[in-house]
Amino acid sequence: MTKPTTSRPMLQRYTASQRINHWLTALTFILLAVSGLALFHPSFYWMSHLLGGGPWTRILHPFIGVVMFISFTIFSIRMIPQNLFIRQDFIWMRHVKEVLNDEGDKIPPVGKYNAGQKVLFWILVLCMITLLLTGIVMWRSLFSMYFSIGVIRIATVLHALAAFGIICSIIVHVYAAFWVKGSIQAMTRGWVTPGWAWKHHRLWFREWARKQPHDDVKKY
Repeated sequence: MTKPTTSRPMLQRYTASQRINHWLTALTFILLAVSGLALFHPSFYWMSHLLGGGPWTRILHPFIGVVMFISFTIFSIRMIPQNLFIRQDFIWMRHVKEVLNDEGDKIPPVGKYNAGQKVLFWILVLCMITLLLTGIVMWRSLFSMYFSIGVIRIATVLHALAAFGIICSIIVHVYAAFWVKGSIQAMTRGWVTPGWAWKHHRLWFREWARKQPHDDVKKY
């Protein structure tokens, strides 16, 4: 879809519902990171005051987790088709050095998402599932009474590891969004310029260009 404009065409990267979905997931992640760290270690306990104190933090944390999982699940289901690996992704992986050095002429063209973004996507999926399952085991007021203390201890360790993994992944995600100029605009406004798409996601741009009626766009 092309954004109506009197100056130049634009590519729609994310719809309004996808952006709302993304930012809801981001908001719940922040709340979970704050409350989770407060419950994880006494040195982070001061963070619990942001959610109303220790008791409220313990009560709200699992419920917020459920909201994040549902939001992320809806978002990820919509993103799965574009995050399946293709042959071009493995070629891209062999040029990571060129990607980091921003040597655009040496980087193989990619679709809507490159291999790095796809790896990050599937890490997040794995961490989310682990957090949900282990969180259910640890949920004292509803489910933990059905599990042995040994199972709860294992779940606690896995929950912490998955939380650490997802926090690190989000840090990488945010850094990459600032590093690749135009990425944040894509998730706030939904649109990107043809030049941005051509530089960073050339196969996706070509797919869009083939659907356009103008010959000057199709030539790319």
